[in-house]
Amino acid sequence: MLAETICSAASAAGLGIAAVTAYRKRFLTATRIAAYSLVPFGLVLTGVVEWLSGIAFKPSVWIGFCVLGLAWLLFMITRSVERRRGTTRAERRATRAGRRNEAVAPAASAPSLGTTGSARGPATPVKQGKPVKPEKKQQAAAPGDDFSDIEAILKKHGI
Repeated sequence: MLAETICSAASAAGLGIAAVTAYRKRFLTATRIAAYSLVPFGLVLTGVVEWLSGIAFKPSVWIGFCVLGLAWLLFMITRSVERRRGTTRAERRATRAGRRNEAVAPAASAPSLGTTGSARGPATPVKQGKPVKPEKKQQAAAPGDDFSDIEAILKKHGI
């Protein structure tokens, strides 16, 4: 009952402001103000205000909104977890296969299948269960060797 009274008073005040605006020869603005001021009164007459005030003051309704919010939150959490890792069986198989068959380095003479290490850490070569130290010749590449592929491509295109 209080909400209906407040909405009716707001409509009456808005119509008064619209009348003053029309008196100042601003008819378009006065018509717009009158339209806005009639909205709360129309909501009172249709019963929407009574329905909303009935919902707003019932604890069971607020508990329902909290449960809906919790459901939405859980849904969003599961979506973000799905995006971080592949959840379908095919994606999990592809991920496992990718970890087993590590890529061959461009300058390597043989595939690096005999390595240990996880997807997170660096792989180290293994020889009969013992880690093998990399040779210094492989580590220190000449500066010109890095650009040999690029030079070959440029020569192929005549540049």
